[in-house]
Amino acid sequence: MIKPLDHIPTLADIQATYKEIKPLIHRTPVMTSNTLDRMSGAHLFFKCENFQKVGAFKMRGAASAAMRLTSEERARGLATHSSGNHGQAVSRAAQLLGIPAYIVMPSNAPEVKKQAAKGYGATIISCEPTLESREANLEKVVAETGATFIHPFNDYNVIAGQATAALELMEDVSGLDVIMAPVGGGGLMSGTALIVKYLSNDIKAIGAEPKMVDDAFRSIQSGKIEGNETTNTVADGLRTTLGEKSFEILSKELEEIITVEEEEIIQAMRLIWERMKIIIEASCAVPLAAVLKNKDRFKNQRIGIILTGGNVDLGNLPF
Repeated sequence: MIKPLDHIPTLADIQATYKEIKPLIHRTPVMTSNTLDRMSGAHLFFKCENFQKVGAFKMRGAASAAMRLTSEERARGLATHSSGNHGQAVSRAAQLLGIPAYIVMPSNAPEVKKQAAKGYGATIISCEPTLESREANLEKVVAETGATFIHPFNDYNVIAGQATAALELMEDVSGLDVIMAPVGGGGLMSGTALIVKYLSNDIKAIGAEPKMVDDAFRSIQSGKIEGNETTNTVADGLRTTLGEKSFEILSKELEEIITVEEEEIIQAMRLIWERMKIIIEASCAVPLAAVLKNKDRFKNQRIGIILTGGNVDLGNLPF
């Protein structure tokens, strides 16, 4: 067990986290595409977290939080509310550690994601598709079971885990000018920004976000956490707003956030499917869309892009 974090993760914290979670995660490959390099005018290096356990980077953060619990806490299990990848990650982390998991999922969550969490041995608690219902049901579950709530992003332990994706990327690819990731709740992007700050004076950490849900972009501009009036974006993994902890880190460490339109996201997603022959979620395509939209700015640069996950509802593709 490593100590729980009550502060912004240091380099030593992230390195210790990586050592601890290694048995629970995959070291994912970095892929390239001559065609996409040609189309963008840049040199692109895709960190393929779609090949991570549970098919998403979320496994890193869930493992990091779980490995910090005492044996007594572990015995009582893990809990969260999630309609997607985080719920699967918490379920899988619990399964690997041989402990219970309780996942509160909205009634409209994709059936494939419910079945995946169940397949990892989790107990699924269905609720109304509102944040209030999710939180109320989670509170009840925690009170009844004593399980530990693992927040999907507003948790320094989770952020330290997510930082390990960029840590691996920087070990595998030298001379990067930029590392990009999509921004939803901000856990991955804040972890990425921290590791870039600690290990390089030259690399810029840049976020990418759908224009339809550009709360992080507006939050950085205004200096306070902003909400969204709509969640109507194809990038369903990015519909959440920033947490206080991720906002604090991004406000200080992020170079900038670039926003993109829905059609640009769909086109970038399709390009990765067609040209690289790999399955990614729409959320993953947002950074590539940002590069393609700003070719002059990124010309000839070496750009690392974290492909966040590959859990796609194949019956509901946007193209």
